[in-house]
Amino acid sequence: MSVKTLLIVAHAPSVNTQKLAQAAFDGANHVDLEVKVILKSPQDTQSEDVLVADALLLGTTENLAYMAGLTKDFFDRCYYPVLEEKQGLPFAVYIRAGHDGTGTKLALKTITTGLRWEWTQEALILQGEWQEGFTTQVEELAMTLAAGLEAGIY
Repeated sequence: MSVKTLLIVAHAPSVNTQKLAQAAFDGANHVDLEVKVILKSPQDTQSEDVLVADALLLGTTENLAYMAGLTKDFFDRCYYPVLEEKQGLPFAVYIRAGHDGTGTKLALKTITTGLRWEWTQEALILQGEWQEGFTTQVEELAMTLAAGLEAGIY
């Protein structure tokens, strides 16, 4: 059985969102899991990265009740090049939301429905003032996605 690849695309413009990206990477790289984990920023992610991935974890901030502009740019650049080949791609997301995250979640649902990606679980919305527990939640999300990928569930 070949090792599966989990691509983490994380918009991390602040110290706290960098902590979330690192937590995602650490969770997916759990010592008991054999998954290749690639962590990239949205601006550094190309359609080729998505094409070789077996699952994708997206991390974004909520900006003006919508996903970050660089996250949207990632989808703008990669949407059509991956549309036909990556249908059914297992997908999970965490949203760092100062407000409620619903606008961002809705936009991501719309885009990923068009791509026909499969959400492995409901969006993790990290809402309100920063809490250190957010990193644990993101680490668990990434670990769960990586474990399901390794086990062949996705």
